[in-house]
Amino acid sequence: MFCGRTQFDLFVELPFADDVCDLDPDVSALSAIAARGIIVTAAADMPEYDFVSRFFAPAVGIPEDPVTGSAHCSLGPFWGERLKKTRLSGFQCSVRGGAVRMQLQGDRVILTGNTVAILSGRLMA
Repeated sequence: MFCGRTQFDLFVELPFADDVCDLDPDVSALSAIAARGIIVTAAADMPEYDFVSRFFAPAVGIPEDPVTGSAHCSLGPFWGERLKKTRLSGFQCSVRGGAVRMQLQGDRVILTGNTVAILSGRLMA
């Protein structure tokens, strides 16, 4: 197990995927933590994924983010080193949930996956 910090977030590894997916945190208590957010992860128990995760950021007004690209920029290298892989697949098991694929290229993490449009508009000059 691992507990540490990224540049902006706390990072916690739990023993089992169910521990992550079934987590019911006290978000008001989490908002007192001096970090942008809290990344929680575990190895996946589903063959199509390498790991599962969740991201909580109540200190910045986001109780739980459904699928968090910035968190996967830390999750990718962490699990890549653990699993000795440069291509990974993660599942963020929030209520909405979503999959993120990662390719590690040196100090870069290339993220791919599906998106959900929540707003559209047009800029006028």
